[in-house]
Amino acid sequence: MQQPLGAQEIPPPGCPAHGNVPLYGPSFGADPDGHYAYLRSFGLSAPVDIAPDVEVELVTSYDAALYVLQNPASFVRDSRRWNALNEGRVPADSPALPMMGYRPNALFSDGAAHARLRQAVTDSLATVNETQLIRQTQQSADYLISRFGAEPRGQAELMAEYAQPLPLLVFSNLFGCPPEIGDRVIAGISGIFEGTAGADELLGGALTELIALKRRRPAADLTTRLMEHSAQLSDEEVLHQLVTLLSGGTAPLTATIATSSALYLGEEWQTGLPVEEAVAQTLWNYAPIANYAAHYPTHDVELGGRVIRANDPVLVSFAAANTDPKLTEHRQQFSAKAHLAFGAGPHACPAKDPAFMIAVTAVESLLNRLPDIEMRVPFKTLAWAPTPWSRSLVTLPVRFTPRVVLSVADAAHPQSAQKPAPAEQRTSARPSGSAGTSASHQKGGLFSRFLAWTRGE
Repeated sequence: MQQPLGAQEIPPPGCPAHGNVPLYGPSFGADPDGHYAYLRSFGLSAPVDIAPDVEVELVTSYDAALYVLQNPASFVRDSRRWNALNEGRVPADSPALPMMGYRPNALFSDGAAHARLRQAVTDSLATVNETQLIRQTQQSADYLISRFGAEPRGQAELMAEYAQPLPLLVFSNLFGCPPEIGDRVIAGISGIFEGTAGADELLGGALTELIALKRRRPAADLTTRLMEHSAQLSDEEVLHQLVTLLSGGTAPLTATIATSSALYLGEEWQTGLPVEEAVAQTLWNYAPIANYAAHYPTHDVELGGRVIRANDPVLVSFAAANTDPKLTEHRQQFSAKAHLAFGAGPHACPAKDPAFMIAVTAVESLLNRLPDIEMRVPFKTLAWAPTPWSRSLVTLPVRFTPRVVLSVADAAHPQSAQKPAPAEQRTSARPSGSAGTSASHQKGGLFSRFLAWTRGE
């Protein structure tokens, strides 16, 4: 898969001319577009290291990405085929393994197994009421804004205090979590993203309890619908689909909410354009899932003159494909939804419409509750996380005029609403990654506090 660099080709800073382009670290994080531009000199795809000592073929062309995504006969998703992994050439502690290693869910399945699992997920998602989803998102947004919106400082860091916890609250609601289980679900998934020891076990234990609860007491929630689907998923299969929805939904939504907010508040935003346009621009130009969707050729294939060996991983750069110069020249001719941020083909995101709705509602709620909100730094100076998998802001510092946001219960009886506690007595809205503290907190974790707030407690 290695292709020598031409004499006239200059690799990005920090990339040795005799090796693959590393798609991780500060250099990549500071200038991913520059890296993608260089990789396009190889053709439709290029060899990269997605992590130390982990080589993959990265598709950077929009047309080639569609070809891979829509050709399940030649490109499959089951990572148990992965040559380097089977030959012991992938480090056991590689950060690529949690992202690319096989799991028994729809994402890593093919054929009839994939169709069965995916149908259960899509049918269950189809029962989610749009009005209810918007209301849940607004309520989650109001709660988080209430925690920082009234502080005299009139400042907040929206990644930690808003964009990260909001999808977690919405998903815990959709799954039908009771307070204590919801606290552990949020702490577990947050801990996984933060690399906290024991987070996998915490999340698995919480979801196992949730599934057992729904076996005893079914309810009108996503967990119950998955369990009662005609595909007859086992409890283990239900658990893995829930994990996929959490991991595949919350982190990309966090990135979308934050980037869309930053674009809308940025110095170059055209006044009068709707929030939907900011979200659409984010999905086109800052694809939240930047490089992912590992496929494994079932036979040696040629892609734009490069031969890729059977069972060597091919990753799709949704970020590079969406900004393919051959596409952007004629992008006005495409549908606004022609971007690949949600994938394409049989493994396209089954929750793209709810995800778009949650992102738009989250940004609109922020603007409605804090109408004079503005960024404290220019958009162009914001830092991005140096990870190959996602395009996500590190921080989003804002300022605004402080104001109180009441729960629905408090708004109905404003005379009984308590004044906000002093800042030093309030707990940060950031979900804790610690497996040992979140659920045992005296006042409960994030989800418990949220539910109490909705009741006006």
